[in-house]
Amino acid sequence: MDSPEITAALTALRHRLAGNTNGGSGGPRTLLGITGAPGSGKSTFAARLQREFGPGVAVVVPMDGFHLGNAIIDGTPLRQRKGAMDTFDVGGYLSLLQRLVRRDEAVVYAPEFRRTLDEPVAASIAIPASVSLVITEGNYLLADTPPWKDVRAQLDEVWFMDTPSAVRLAQLVNRHVEFGMERSAAEAWASGPDEANAVLIEATRAGADRIIPWG
Repeated sequence: MDSPEITAALTALRHRLAGNTNGGSGGPRTLLGITGAPGSGKSTFAARLQREFGPGVAVVVPMDGFHLGNAIIDGTPLRQRKGAMDTFDVGGYLSLLQRLVRRDEAVVYAPEFRRTLDEPVAASIAIPASVSLVITEGNYLLADTPPWKDVRAQLDEVWFMDTPSAVRLAQLVNRHVEFGMERSAAEAWASGPDEANAVLIEATRAGADRIIPWG
């Protein structure tokens, strides 16, 4: 059973979509951001929302598709901080969101991060003009430093995933192990670079429109 917070959020989102009275591909489109610390369940919750509204209505566009490629960060200090704010192509992400807001193209293609490759893959997600709800999930959607604050300006709402630290860390470690890390290395990464990012992200939660409790 959903929590009261999730039930209220879903109800409000349905009302928002129903209120897009222009209809069709020329009407307003809702861009919803899902943010939270690494391992908080953003991807899982975004996928749940897409199932809730259906693939013809909603598409998930992860911010992770804008990770800088390994060819860019290998051999630099960025490699040891992959996932930090400056290891993303924020300009590319912002440009994509602006195109999605305009909704004046028959289809827009977005990149997707493939964990099996540890690389972004271009043009992997199609967003037709008929899609009225774009759900974008990522770590820094509420950051107030330029140009990240311009990302926030494109989003109608941003929801923050509130997940207990112990649960979040366990999920992170398991994910790292699933995609090839030794458990000791996964634990070190989760408690090191991932946790440094989590502290920064947690400080932005006051800017969220809704807090979504874990579970």
